[in-house]
Amino acid sequence: MVETQRFLLMKIQKIETYSNEYICIVRVEAEDGSSGWGQTAPYHADITALVVHRQIAPHALGAVVEESQHIGHLIERVLEKEHKFPGSYLRRAAGGLDLALWDLFGKATEKSVCELLGGVARPFRVYGSSMRRDITAKDEAARLRIHRDRYGYDAFKFRVGKECGRDEDEWPGRSEEIVSEVSSALGGEAVLLVDGNSCFSPDRAIELGRYMTEYGVVHFEEPCPYWELEWTRKVREALEIDVTGGEQDCDIPTWQRMIDMGAVDVIQPDVCYLGGLSRTLEVARRGAEAGMLCTPHSANLSLVTVFTLHLMGAIKNAGPYVEFTIEGPEYYPWTEGLFSPDLRVIDGKVMIPEGPGWGVQVNENWLQAASYKVSEFH
Repeated sequence: MVETQRFLLMKIQKIETYSNEYICIVRVEAEDGSSGWGQTAPYHADITALVVHRQIAPHALGAVVEESQHIGHLIERVLEKEHKFPGSYLRRAAGGLDLALWDLFGKATEKSVCELLGGVARPFRVYGSSMRRDITAKDEAARLRIHRDRYGYDAFKFRVGKECGRDEDEWPGRSEEIVSEVSSALGGEAVLLVDGNSCFSPDRAIELGRYMTEYGVVHFEEPCPYWELEWTRKVREALEIDVTGGEQDCDIPTWQRMIDMGAVDVIQPDVCYLGGLSRTLEVARRGAEAGMLCTPHSANLSLVTVFTLHLMGAIKNAGPYVEFTIEGPEYYPWTEGLFSPDLRVIDGKVMIPEGPGWGVQVNENWLQAASYKVSEFH
C-alpha cells in the first residue's frame, strides 16, 4: 500500500523547458526524482517557454497531484490564478505541464497514457493530410496516389481556398479544380476530406460544399472564419457532408457554446492548442454527450500526433482516423530528430506507442541544441 501511494502522490519539484522558435519541450520532475515529458503547441514556442516559467511554474511548483485523473484539477487551478490572461499562450504553456504530468504518471505506473485512460495500444487508422496550397491540382492528385500506394492510406485531406482568404483562392478556380482532380484520381479508393482554413463566407462555403458533395467529399473543415460560429452553423445546416472545426479554440465555454448550438458535426480540438490532454478529454466528453464524434487536429509530426494517438485509442467517441501529415522534412524541418522511435504508417495505420507514458523518448541531440530554462520549488 505504501509503494502504491508513492507512485500516486506526486509533488512537483522542478519544471524545465527546452525550446526553439518552433518547439518547446517541457520536463516535469517530482520530489522523488521521477519525471515526465510534454510539449507546448508549436510555433513561437520560445515565447510559450517564457510563459511556462513566468505564469505556470509559480502556481504549479510544490503542488501535489494525487493521481493522473487529478491533473486537470491542477491545470484549471493554474489557469484560474492567471484569470486576467485568458488567451492562447497561457493555454499552450499549461498544456506542456499537463502533458508532462500524464507521461510521469504513465511511467510511474508502467502504463501507456492510452492504458491509463482505459484504452488499448493498437494500430490506429490515419488519414494523409496535405498542408500545401502552392501545388497544382494535378500534382496534388498524383502525389496522393503515390502515398496511397506506398503507405496504404485510404483517406486523404487536402486544402481548398486561401487561409483566412475572404473567399479568395490561391489562384482563380483552384478549389473546384483540385476537388475534381483528386476525386478523379482517388474516387472510390479513398475517403476525401478538405480543409478551408477559415477562408469562406457562408454563401461561398455552401456553394463549394454542394459542388464537393457531387465529387464524394465527406468532410469540410473550418469552412468559415473559425470565430464566426453562426456562419459555420449556417453552412452545416445547408450541407449534407460533415462540417467540422474547433482546432483553434482554447476556451471551454466557447466549446460548450459550439456544441450546444450545433455549429459543427464533428469536433476537432488540438491537444496542444487547447491546453493539454485533460482539457481535451473534457471537450471530447462534452461532445460525446451531444452525440458528436471527435477527430482532433494534429497537423505535424511533433509530439502532438503521439498525444492524439493515445487520446483516440481511449475515448468512446473517437472518429475513424487520426490526422497524419504527408509533408516531409522540407516542409517541417523543425520536427526532424525530435523523438524516437518514429511514427510509421503501415497499411494506412500507425501504432499507438506501447511503452510507459507516451512511449517515446525525446532525443538528447535535440535537447542539447535547444535553449534551456528551469524553475524549481524551494
